[in-house]
Amino acid sequence: MIPTWIDGVLQPVEKLEAHQRGLRHKAVSVFVMNGSHTLLQRRTLKKYHTPGLWTNSCCTHPKWKELGLNCAQRRLQEELGIIGVEPQYIDTIEYRAEVPPGLIENEVVEIFVANFTSVTIRPNPDEVMDYCWETLEDLNSKVASQPNIYTPWLKIYLQKYADKIFKV
Repeated sequence: MIPTWIDGVLQPVEKLEAHQRGLRHKAVSVFVMNGSHTLLQRRTLKKYHTPGLWTNSCCTHPKWKELGLNCAQRRLQEELGIIGVEPQYIDTIEYRAEVPPGLIENEVVEIFVANFTSVTIRPNPDEVMDYCWETLEDLNSKVASQPNIYTPWLKIYLQKYADKIFKV
């Protein structure tokens, strides 16, 4: 169950239902940075939406009554095997995007950034099929030339919030 607003009241709703109905709900996105490089992950083909697409380091929905920071730390460990870090809260933003197959992300996202000089990455194959490090410049160039291999939310973050995330 994820925190979802229905008629202005925060209520627990199943994640798939929130996406099917396009309900406004809470989310968390994390960007792991190493200097000028950001860690990207390629979502496993097992995901029910946007399988096989490249996205930011980690993104998810908090559990009912879970704090954003705790959620960010939990998912860094569950998705990438990254432990013992404390991402820094950057901002809360909202976006709405259609995602195949016919689902809607209508999210209120807490964005976190974690800065590292070295980090051990142990991807969970049920979540992540690949990962890489990219500079913002290279990432923007690749998204422009191959937009269909990136998640809608990553493109939104780059277009509207890069100055906050990457301190450009």
